[in-house]
Amino acid sequence: MAGEKYLFSEVYYSSSDGKSNIHACIWQPEGEVRAVLQIIHGMAEYAERYHRFAAAMAEKGILVCAEDHLGHGKSVSSENEFGYFAEERGCECVLKDIRTLTERMKHRFEGKPCFILGHSMGSFFARRYVALYGEELAGAVIMGTGFKGALVTGTGKFVCSLIALFKGWHHRSPFVNRLAFGAYNRRFGGRTQFDWLSFKESNVDAYISDPLCGIPFTLNGFYGLFDALGKACSEKTVAATPKSLPILLVSGGDDPVGDYGKGVKKLHKKYFSHGLDVQMKLYDGCRHEILNDVCECEVVSDILAFIEGHI
Repeated sequence: MAGEKYLFSEVYYSSSDGKSNIHACIWQPEGEVRAVLQIIHGMAEYAERYHRFAAAMAEKGILVCAEDHLGHGKSVSSENEFGYFAEERGCECVLKDIRTLTERMKHRFEGKPCFILGHSMGSFFARRYVALYGEELAGAVIMGTGFKGALVTGTGKFVCSLIALFKGWHHRSPFVNRLAFGAYNRRFGGRTQFDWLSFKESNVDAYISDPLCGIPFTLNGFYGLFDALGKACSEKTVAATPKSLPILLVSGGDDPVGDYGKGVKKLHKKYFSHGLDVQMKLYDGCRHEILNDVCECEVVSDILAFIEGHI
């Protein structure tokens, strides 16, 4: 676009599910690429929603890339597939597709420091990712995350499996949706069912009006979500995260996904107790999508400072 100091492009590559094509976005600086930042987006959204943030990074010489997960955005071939990961091991398929994009970027920009940023559901994938591949990264930003015990995630997976016996894995269950998100809006007045996303009403309205956002997950997708959350919160995953990897936890102080800061603080304590290099910042008065809330400029500045401090 005229006057902007980056090039935007889109690519497709084969998914690990063996049948889908994964859509990805790349925001490349016009000049020198100083670092690569890979975004792992959240549930019921898609990569291009991060355009404003990615453009700000690219204009500072940081290339940004992000794929649409299986069941999301332009990686979906039919409406029936929205909110559906894969027939088997859906959580692992998404993780492998994330990994494929990383490897492509590493090949194109060999020697450049690589960072990841995972938001919401993407934060759970990111936490697992750093446990597997953190030695290759220069830093990780974990955004809008939370912490749940094995009983909660195990129960969620069991309920999904039980209903799927009768309804099938493509079924969209209002009961499971309420189980996962029913309490999120209680503090916020109920103007819409998504008020918990942002203090800024304009962002909530934009999310609701976006045909690629807010589509209810299938039972398959919810099972994958609970699976990703359970693995992210496991002692094994925390213990496997490299102690040398700088990690920045950022979240809204009024984000119900992070239990209004309590879950983020619990994760920070877990990481710290394992000797990890971890920082945490909560943004008072802000909700789940801090890159689209009143704290946006401060969040962008903090993330940029974190990346530049570890290039």
